[in-house]
This record gives sequence, C-alpha cells and structure tokens, in this order.
Amino acid sequence: MELLFENIVFLSYVVLAYMSFWFLISIIFKRNDVADIAWGLGFLLIALVSFYRGGIDFDRGFLVTFLVALWAFRLSLHIFFRNRGKKEDYRYEKWRKDWGRFFYIRSYLQVFLLQGFFMLIISSAFVIVNTYRGGFFTWLDILGIIVFLFGFYFETVGDLQLSRFIEEKKLNKKLRGKVLQDGLWKYSRHPNYFGEVVQWWGIWIIALNVSYGFWGIISPLLITTLILFISGVPLLEKKKEGDFEFEKYKKRVSKFFPLPPKK
Repeated sequence: MELLFENIVFLSYVVLAYMSFWFLISIIFKRNDVADIAWGLGFLLIALVSFYRGGIDFDRGFLVTFLVALWAFRLSLHIFFRNRGKKEDYRYEKWRKDWGRFFYIRSYLQVFLLQGFFMLIISSAFVIVNTYRGGFFTWLDILGIIVFLFGFYFETVGDLQLSRFIEEKKLNKKLRGKVLQDGLWKYSRHPNYFGEVVQWWGIWIIALNVSYGFWGIISPLLITTLILFISGVPLLEKKKEGDFEFEKYKKRVSKFFPLPPKK
C-alpha cells in the first residue's frame, strides 16, 4: 500500500503540472473547451508515467496502458475534430459570461484543477495495476478485455453515427430539428456515454487480478456517477428539454442502457 501511495502522490504533481499547462493554453487561445481534449490525453499521461514507474515489461501493466491509450487517443482526436473551426463549446461560453471578473481563477479551479482531480481518482484502477503488475492472462483479463472492447465499440460507433448525422443536417434542410434515431441511437439516447462507462468497468475487472485491485472500483463508480447524474447525460437532456422531436424520442428510447425501443 505504501508503494501505491507514493505513486499517487507523484502522479498528483504530474497532473497539477499538466492541467496548469492546459490552463495556459486556454488563455492563449481564449477557449476553455481545450480542457475536453486534455481530458483523454491526461489519462494517457497518467497511464504512461505509472507504467514506467512500475517497470517497463509486457505484462498486465502493459495491457491496461494499451487499452487506456486506445481510449484516450480516439476520444481526444474525436473532440479535436469536433471542435475544430467552431466557436467555444456552449457550456464554457456560458461560464465565461457568468463568472465575469473571476473567470480566470474559477476556470483554473473549477475547470482545470477539478478535472485533474477527477482524472486522478478515475485512474485509480489502472494505477493499481501498474503498481502491482503481475503476469497475464487469467479469465479476468479476458473478461475485462471483452467488456472494454464492447464499450469501445458503443462509444466509437455512437460518436461516429452522431457526427455523420450532424453533417447530414447541415446539408439537408429536411433533417433540421430532427433527432438521430438510427443505429445505436435507436436503442439508447446516449450510446456513446454507455460505452464510456462500460470501458472503465472492463479495466476494473482486469484490476481484480492484483493486490488492492478491488479498491479500484472507485474508478468506474465515479465515472458512472459523473456521466449519469452530473456532467454527461443530465446536461444534454436538459439542453434538449422541451424539444418536440426529442420528447417523442424520449418516450420510446431507453435513457442509457441499450434496450429495444417502445412501439
């Protein structure tokens, strides 16, 4: 446990420096939504640093670091291309107006440092693996990989289908005001968020192989709580509240877990 504590303290300084760097980037480019790009890459940094500190070897630590890298690169690239050429995300734009003269200090504390704190806590499952390692494969490794890839499929395909639909809406006036109801979006109103959550449960299953791995459950529990009850699903649902097409869609399609739509 002492070794794990040492790793977490060291990683805390790494995350502090990392998020402070991105705060400076946000000032230079005058857009706080760079924090969304920093989110995925931050997990990759934590994974690489904890893997290196644990000893470079093709073991279970390599496995979870690879899975985190796969998730992080895809997410950060997706957000980068989604935001490119557009104005700042509506959430951050609103905070810029609401926070007034306290904008910079609140941005640093409430956007970047708070996000860094959550990042560190959510990383706990794979940090534990990178600390205590051990060879693989066991049936838990295999199950964890299957669960992770299942979630990766939902998040990747869900994001891709949504991006294509948004582009189609720009070209086809008949689609304006419509809600995506095809593909994975036929079974869940937030299939990409569902996939996000499932991936972290997959990593935790792999962590069950090592000492103190069970306590890494804080990782999937926190990301599930954030997405389902705080920053993910609730914000998007509130944004669409009152929209006629979305309200009809809402009555037919499951909020989170993929289920057959109601007739």
